[in-house]
Amino acid sequence: MKTINFQKQHTEKPASPEKNFFSGLALLPRSGNDAATTTTTEPAAEAPAADDAAAADDAAAPAATGKKVGVSMPTKDLQRWNQDGANMQAQLEAAGYEVDLQYASNQEETQVSQIENMINSGCSVLVIAAIEANSLSTVLENAKSAGIPVIAYDRLIMNTDAINYYATFDNYKVGATQAKYIIDTLDLDNAAGPFNMEITAGDPGDNNAPFFYNGAMDTLQPYIDAGKIVIPSGQVDFATVGTPKWDTATAQSRMENILSSNYADGTQLDICLCSNDSTSLGVQNALAANYTGDYPIVAGQDCDKENVKKMIAGKQSMSVFKDTRTLAAQVVKMVGQILSGEEVEVNDTTTYDNGTGVIPSFLCEPVFASADNYKELLIDSGYYTEADLR
Repeated sequence: MKTINFQKQHTEKPASPEKNFFSGLALLPRSGNDAATTTTTEPAAEAPAADDAAAADDAAAPAATGKKVGVSMPTKDLQRWNQDGANMQAQLEAAGYEVDLQYASNQEETQVSQIENMINSGCSVLVIAAIEANSLSTVLENAKSAGIPVIAYDRLIMNTDAINYYATFDNYKVGATQAKYIIDTLDLDNAAGPFNMEITAGDPGDNNAPFFYNGAMDTLQPYIDAGKIVIPSGQVDFATVGTPKWDTATAQSRMENILSSNYADGTQLDICLCSNDSTSLGVQNALAANYTGDYPIVAGQDCDKENVKKMIAGKQSMSVFKDTRTLAAQVVKMVGQILSGEEVEVNDTTTYDNGTGVIPSFLCEPVFASADNYKELLIDSGYYTEADLR
């Protein structure tokens, strides 16, 4: 495990990696239709119990007195951000910090305004899950000028040297985990195939989305090259299969068109590779209304409650589980290390180049949940209760 001193981080950047998945990627403009009002600092969802809170408390307590941490989350529209925000607030407050938690209703200008207010109100550290990768450069220059360190949370913020650290899950491994599930379930190393697959990727404005896509496609590519997996629609490249704002209705509409154009004659669909649970719900809606063949493998990510219910009902095969309690605990630890002048723990200094250099990162490990193991992963761990999934 590598540690990096915050003071050194202002003047030294690791060399850029040989391969940068974001190079040449055209980010699409975003237009949200959520209300642009500033939300209250109360999260919309109760945080699941956090076994790591005590460890985070120990790491941050020496620097906690009188310190305020700003936490900027993109939206309350997706369950996972409610949980992320609630977890972050609970663990930071347990560590002794004052917390300014804001949700930006998927409005970039709202997020900019909220972050500006955090800077002006005396926050000592900012933790930001960006709505769009390139929209925060100006406001974060203000944070840098004020000497406020910034941790990019789960989504890398691009094209600004005001980002000091990045905390996320191993996003490439998320996609690889989905692909490995498909390979094992269909026994692709031994099966003759071909198996028909359709791809529903994530938001082009979210820097994680290409990592999810590349992790899955790189892992599946040998089977595509061998003809064991085919894509009847021909829709393969990220720009075509991406889903702006991870929108369920958009994913549903696109899959309905794919089904009517390629599967109405009875052609079997074997695999629906969906980058997250909200797009997976859209695909499942389209399948329910427009597909009569044998039910395909349907992948997802985040283990949202509704999607876990779908797994139990046999409508979704798997979902990559990213325990937000673990990520929140790591960020609280990093906040404490920054404010106490300690070395900041990271475990990746080669992968995530935001256009100004590689951002020192801490990557948490994802795993997959299915109908076979969800009780152990999600209920026994206290992430959900049985009642949550009824």
